[in-house]
Amino acid sequence: MSKREQKIARRKLRSSYLTTIISISLVLFIIGLVGLLVLNANKLSSHVKENIGFSIILEDNIREVDMIRLQKNLDASDFVKSTKYITKEQAAKELIKDLGEDFVEFLGYNPLLPSIEVKLFAEYANPDSITKIENILLTNQQVKEVAYQKSLIEIVNKNIKKIGLILLVFSSMLFLISLSLINNTIRLSVYARRFIIKTMQLVGATSGFVRLPFLTRSLGHAFYSIIITYSLLGGVIYLMEKEFPELALLNDIDTLAALFLVVLIIGLLLVFLSTWFAVNKYLRLKSNELYF
Repeated sequence: MSKREQKIARRKLRSSYLTTIISISLVLFIIGLVGLLVLNANKLSSHVKENIGFSIILEDNIREVDMIRLQKNLDASDFVKSTKYITKEQAAKELIKDLGEDFVEFLGYNPLLPSIEVKLFAEYANPDSITKIENILLTNQQVKEVAYQKSLIEIVNKNIKKIGLILLVFSSMLFLISLSLINNTIRLSVYARRFIIKTMQLVGATSGFVRLPFLTRSLGHAFYSIIITYSLLGGVIYLMEKEFPELALLNDIDTLAALFLVVLIIGLLLVFLSTWFAVNKYLRLKSNELYF
């Protein structure tokens, strides 16, 4: 083989490697985006639920010591995330601000009652749990009423379930497509070297010896692809947080570490298995079958 032919062969080989790396990177990037969406969808649903609470309307003549005791008992409960005591005066100021006029001056007195705003943990922010909590609270003589929007809570929980199901189906389909794309990319790469596999086998190389360089090269490609994927995901996360600062609360270190670990495991595992099965296929074929 002349030097010119050798250069062309090396150039084609490098081009093939680069194409494989880019293809795997793009597929892993799609998987990473889906993973980011799934992880944040769960946290976002929890964030929405934990911002839906209820108000405990207290009796007008409640003593401060009784109010403090009730609030401390609530804070110590497993289902309560946070509480906030609102006096009659604070409630009046907020309502005057919303209405744009002083109803206290018009009525001559403040008809509002003191209350405690309660935010629940996500797992308790559903109609059944809130109803049970409401029944427990109403046994307290200092509690006049438990106010919350039951229809809103039902709608939020119902829609979150629907969105979760749709996201699960979409993620599963996209994962299967990604799996197929990586598998086809590896198979094409191995297919181009099928004669080398058979030649090594004919000169007495064992299956493990033939398989090793292909697995090593593929895992190397996967490693470079994962680095590229991390860079792309990092760029997307940076842009998301820049455009939507509130999302910075969702993309915490634990979430991102879990996402990058999942991409690493999926990338290495899919490339390893695809290469293993592709090489084994050509190890089993006879020489005359390589042309078909």
